[in-house]
Amino acid sequence: MTMKVALLGTGLMGAGMARSLVRAGLEVTVWNRTADKARPLAEDGAEVADDPAAAVAGAEVVLTMLFDADAVTEVMAAVLPACEPDAVWVQSGTVGIEAAEALAELAARHGIGFVDAPVLGTRQPAEQGKLTVLAAAPVALRERVAPVLDAVGARTVWVGERPGDGHRLKLVANAWILSITAATAQSIALAERLGLDPQRFLEVIAGGPADSAYAQLKGRNMIAGDFSPAFTLGGALKDAELILAAMRDAGVDDRLMRAVHAQFQAAAEAGDTDEDMASVIRVTANPSAT
Repeated sequence: MTMKVALLGTGLMGAGMARSLVRAGLEVTVWNRTADKARPLAEDGAEVADDPAAAVAGAEVVLTMLFDADAVTEVMAAVLPACEPDAVWVQSGTVGIEAAEALAELAARHGIGFVDAPVLGTRQPAEQGKLTVLAAAPVALRERVAPVLDAVGARTVWVGERPGDGHRLKLVANAWILSITAATAQSIALAERLGLDPQRFLEVIAGGPADSAYAQLKGRNMIAGDFSPAFTLGGALKDAELILAAMRDAGVDDRLMRAVHAQFQAAAEAGDTDEDMASVIRVTANPSAT
C-alpha cells in the first residue's frame, strides 16, 4: 500500500522535497500558507489542500518545512488534533534546539510520534532528493519514516534519540557553512579592491587543502552577481541567530559568529532577504552602503 504523506510548507526547500516525495512513488498532499506557492505542485502529481487540517487527513507521515519556530508551532498546534492517531511528525524546518524540544513536547501531548529531522542542502539538492537528513528519534520510529527520509535525502544521519539532537548537529554544520560564505565574500572583496581578478582566488585554492566546494559555488555566484536564491539571506540570518543562542547556552566563545551574524544583518538591511545569501558580498565590498 502506498504511503500517504502530508507536506506543510512549499517554499524554496519544501517544493523540491515535495517533488522528490512524488518521484519516490509516495502519495503526497501539500499545503502552503501562500497558496500560489503550492498550486504548481499539482502538475508534478501532488494533491494541493486548501488548509493544513485537510492536508494531514489520513496521512501516515506529516512533514513540516516551515520557516521558523513560530510558524511551525502555530500551524501544528491547530493541525495535530486532525492527525491520524498513529501518524508520525517529521519536523525538518530549522527552528533551533529549544524550539525542537518544545515541538517534541507538543507532539507528545497529542500522542503523535516526533522525528527531529532538519536537513543540510539548498534548493537544488532538495529538488534532486539529495539532501542530508540529520535525524533524531526513538529507534521504533525510524523504519516508519524511512521511505520519506530516503526520498528527500541522499543519506540520513541518525544523531541520537533525544529531541533536538538533529538540530544540535544542524547548527554545528550551519555555523561552518555561514562562516565559509562570509569568509569567501571577504576574500573576493579584498581581491577586487587590491586590483585583482577575484577568480584568481578561487583558482589558487582549487584542489588544495584550503579548497571548499561551497566556497567555489558561492564564490562564482558572488563574482557573477547571481543571487538567485538557493539558500536565502533571510534564512542565513535566522540560522545565525539560532547558532548564537546555542553557543551562549553551551558556553562557547561566540565572537566569530557574532561577526558573521553582523555581516548577514547588514546585508539584510541593505538588500532583499529573499536573495541568496551570497549577496552578503555587497556589504563586504562596499561597507559604506550599510
